Amino acid sequence: MIIGLTGSIASGKSTVAKMITALGLPIVDADIVARDVVEPGTGTETLALIAEQFGQDILLEDGTLNRAKLGDIIFHEPAKRKILNDIMHPAIRQEMLRQRDAYLEAGNKHVVMDIPLLFESKLQHFVERIIVVSVSEEVQLRRLMERNNLSKEDALARMHSQLPMSVKEKGAHAVIYNNENLGQTEDQLKKILTKWDVLDAN
Repeated sequence: MIIGLTGSIASGKSTVAKMITALGLPIVDADIVARDVVEPGTGTETLALIAEQFGQDILLEDGTLNRAKLGDIIFHEPAKRKILNDIMHPAIRQEMLRQRDAYLEAGNKHVVMDIPLLFESKLQHFVERIIVVSVSEEVQLRRLMERNNLSKEDALARMHSQLPMSVKEKGAHAVIYNNENLGQTEDQLKKILTKWDVLDAN
């Protein structure tokens, strides 16, 4: 089974991904792929396209991408966010599918695809089942402000650049509610994977 794992910023999706890895399931991580496809060397072509659109000062002295500067630009300007996505997404999708297929060819029966913007990018067709890691807006805002040392305004801008949690929940086959402690989160995950025959019921 190909399982899609998604959530929203500061929902705790990465924590759930670590739990899945600990259970022995292979994961294709879209965030790692996104970093790899703009690394000098492996992602030179994609990096050059970004610099062409956003200017050479979007690069650090060592030639790598200045993610903080690019993030500040795109979070507040939807048109520029679209330009970046149009460059990045084809490269990311190609590499994600390559990794997924490699895991299947290696004999894995199940692969989890960790895709933060699964719904925003309309990638539901990449997977057979979808798990959404959900959190209340109050908890999400507090975690994001604390984690990234952001003002309330900046944190809300990042949250509102994604689809509301309620919309993602409606598109999910299963929802993990991550407002409480990690033990409860892990219990929910295991119940879902057992129900889907991904984990043995023991």
